[in-house]
Amino acid sequence: MISHPSRHCTVELQALPSRIGQVRRIVSAQLRYWHLDPLIDRAALGVTELLTNVHRHAQPDKTCVVEIEVRLDQLTVSVRDHDPRLPVVGDIDEVSPTATCGRGLAMVAAVSENWGVRPDGESGKVVWFTLSAPTPTPVPATAGAAGRPPRRAAAAGAGEKPAHRFVAEVENPVDERRAQHAPARSAVAG
Repeated sequence: MISHPSRHCTVELQALPSRIGQVRRIVSAQLRYWHLDPLIDRAALGVTELLTNVHRHAQPDKTCVVEIEVRLDQLTVSVRDHDPRLPVVGDIDEVSPTATCGRGLAMVAAVSENWGVRPDGESGKVVWFTLSAPTPTPVPATAGAAGRPPRRAAAAGAGEKPAHRFVAEVENPVDERRAQHAPARSAVAG
């Protein structure tokens, strides 16, 4: 299930390795749609680490919900699962340099402004992190088609067509050919 009212996206899935890659692509596409491209790498890394923890540690099942939301100037990414056990954060200095696990939450902490975990009722938890979202810049009225600045002829090769980009102000999309609340699409089972 994917929902998308304005600046909120939710994906429910089984945290299996093949699904983790799909969710990473959904998060990346949604951030592109919201014009938050500078956050894609850190958000994709963080959500990958949180979903990997669900895959490796959550009991009794691997079902979880990934939620991304932008409020004011902050992106929050959270993963809710059905395991009430809170993660144990070890000392990163005690992890062997050749270890293949034990660094996930330390990496989330390193790439985010803030992170945390909270119980979710009696049968689950939510692990989340935040990133500062850049303030969107308004599209100048003199910009070219679809909000692009006009292209210089010297920049384009012979016969080359400019790439089409959707550029919109955050609250009011300017491209009327695209649905105002177009969700990211996925084959993730929900």
